[in-house]
This record gives sequence, C-alpha cells and structure tokens, in this order.
Amino acid sequence: MSLLWSPPVYVKAKRPGIRHGVSHVEGAAEELMAWDTKGPKWTKAVQSCVDAFEGRVSPQVVRQAFEAAAREASVYLSPE
Repeated sequence: MSLLWSPPVYVKAKRPGIRHGVSHVEGAAEELMAWDTKGPKWTKAVQSCVDAFEGRVSPQVVRQAFEAAAREASVYLSPE
C-alpha cells in the first residue's frame, strides 16, 4: 500500500520564509514529532499515522488529520 497523498500539505519550515510540502505519512509523522504545539488535533494526526502504517486507514485520512493539526498549531500554509 502506498503511503503517499496528493496534493501536499504545506507547513512552515524551521527557517523563516521556507515552506515545506508534506506528501506522505512518514513525512507527516516526522513533522508532527518536531512541533511544539501538541493539541487534540495533533494527537489525532499522530494516531492516524500509526493507523496508516498498520494499514487501517488511507493516506488521505492522514492528510486530512495532518492538515487539521497544522492549522491548530499555526504552521499551516495555503498552497501557492
């Protein structure tokens, strides 16, 4: 099963002015672990990553949860 999705979810990178496009479950998991803000949507996104790795949900479910968590953490950037 492919763990990729499209279109990517864009988030703020550590360096100012840089945007990072996340388009797969592994990338989402890595980003989530690096965030300082870890609210309820973050928790749901992390669980969706685990579920995807175990084949229980599709990457698109992870994408939606990751985008919601990015908005909650104020790191979401709209696509250009």
